Amino acid sequence: MNAEYVQSIHSFFNNSVDLEVKECEVAGVSAFLCYYSTLINTEMADKHLELLEKRAVSGSDQWGNSATSSAEAFNQEKLAAQVCMGNLIVIFPDTNMMLAIQANNAPKRSPEEPENESVVRGPHEGFIENIAANVGMVRKRLQRKDLVMESFHQEKTFANIHLLYLSDAIDSDVLTEIQRRIREIPYTEFYSVGQIEDYVEDNVYTPFPLYINTERPDRVTYNLLEGKVAIFIESSPTTLIGPANFYAFYESPDDYNSRIIVGSFYRMVRVVAFFTAILLPAFYISVLSFHSEILPLELAKTVKLAVNDIPYRPLFEAIVLELFIELIREASIRLPQRIGQTVGIVGGIIIGDAIVSAGLASSLMVIVVAMTAIASYVIPSVEMNMAVRLIRFPFMILGALLGFLGMVIGTLFLFIHLLNLTSLGQPYLSPITPFDPSRFKDVFFRVPYFRPDKQQKTFTSEGNRK
Repeated sequence: MNAEYVQSIHSFFNNSVDLEVKECEVAGVSAFLCYYSTLINTEMADKHLELLEKRAVSGSDQWGNSATSSAEAFNQEKLAAQVCMGNLIVIFPDTNMMLAIQANNAPKRSPEEPENESVVRGPHEGFIENIAANVGMVRKRLQRKDLVMESFHQEKTFANIHLLYLSDAIDSDVLTEIQRRIREIPYTEFYSVGQIEDYVEDNVYTPFPLYINTERPDRVTYNLLEGKVAIFIESSPTTLIGPANFYAFYESPDDYNSRIIVGSFYRMVRVVAFFTAILLPAFYISVLSFHSEILPLELAKTVKLAVNDIPYRPLFEAIVLELFIELIREASIRLPQRIGQTVGIVGGIIIGDAIVSAGLASSLMVIVVAMTAIASYVIPSVEMNMAVRLIRFPFMILGALLGFLGMVIGTLFLFIHLLNLTSLGQPYLSPITPFDPSRFKDVFFRVPYFRPDKQQKTFTSEGNRK
């Protein structure tokens, strides 16, 4: 009978070799232990079983419930969920009950500063692949009773989505909307916030990010204080923050750890870098193709000498060089760090110089493409950086076809697109639209912390902050 019972559990778990099902006794009652050997800390499990035995012998009515264990009716689906979470399960077949004991020993790393979000001043720690540790980092910074954690459980995949927000700061309409979107996520396998983002964002076809992606607990803290909500999932260090506006992607934690003038200046530099990265190649192509008369005479002679021997049009030259830069970027990211740096130096300097020497590209075009690449790197958000890298190609084509008129048309379409975007129902370009001068104080410039109106800024259903 016992052998058949053990075999039935193994069969339910598809005979996985790391599943352990052992017969035992707890306070004289026949029971079975069920767990994944790859997820369990055996020493911790033995200690919990000893404590369980002592509580059972003491005659307590609630001997199975404690801070590290909970009893519930036996169910195969519940059993699978608990075992997959790394818990030790004690099954009592006679009473059809089971006890889940927390003895998880899943591999985890220590908090380290995210590579893509490093700062000069401020905390140098980041989230890890452990939801309890991640939420704990935020609670350490926000020791408030209105900091609420809400969980949504996927029954079929055993995956949990967690919301973190300040109940006194967040707008009720924003909270209701994100809760609705998460509940409507179908039962499917997902292991990253990027997969969830497709389900909860307002427009999946825009190149612009509609949620802030971050691995920094201090950045989550800043945004929670502004009335936003953070989305966590199990086994992912990345967090989604929304609603987000366009300007949030040009803020850096360094802004709030620097002096006011310094932080405000570099925030403006990043906004200028956005337009530089998009418009500079198109401007150069437009000048060469249609508007060379705007150049001073001496500069026009220099440009003519630089491009005179190039065998193809500026558009083709720019696209080839831009694609070459993209190849270097991708190669340097995928390769080990030391090799990636070498590839960047070899590709950027040696090959670039060889291209100019061979007459395949002008030195001025190489300078323009290099300045464009540097400007895009200034943007602190990786997601916005990728959007900028993509958008500049249509601008180059418009500049080659229509000159400055094409750039104006492209800019108008860009702003129309941005005006139509929303994040959790909030306007993407707020406070420009809807126009609210009172909210400009921490958009383009960082305000002092002692300003009383800096506190408790929350989004409302109309896209304004309270």
